[in-house]
Amino acid sequence: MGRLIKNHWARLIVMTAAAYQVAAAIEGYFWPKIFWDFLTTTLDGAVKPIPALQTINLLLGISMFLLEWPLPWIAGSVIHRSLELRLVLLPLTILAASLLYQATNPAIYYLVAMVVYFWAYSEGELICAKPWTLPQRGGRGRA
Repeated sequence: MGRLIKNHWARLIVMTAAAYQVAAAIEGYFWPKIFWDFLTTTLDGAVKPIPALQTINLLLGISMFLLEWPLPWIAGSVIHRSLELRLVLLPLTILAASLLYQATNPAIYYLVAMVVYFWAYSEGELICAKPWTLPQRGGRGRA
């Protein structure tokens, strides 16, 4: 058995959450609702009459999906290989998803993925230039 490659695992979680977030944002256009409306109605302006929060969630969901399943012109770039960029974008995406009622489950998925990405970052994992490949073993000087 090999080692668990945590950035691949987190990538799968983020792609699942992003697909769910896009679907939730589209549903939010038809049934606008803030998750925290049982506490206050001051946030209702974010979803109606202008669907700002739904649009933000739609754009963030699409961008997170494209970051994790990159197009050929993004794959291998510094943006694609950066764990730090993911650790900066994920809290913002979690915040936007947690505000929209339909997107609270993707917020939880993103939170789990952020913990796994942080675990990968703390262990020094690297994201390979070619997507879905395994990192090459370093030469340890075996004779």
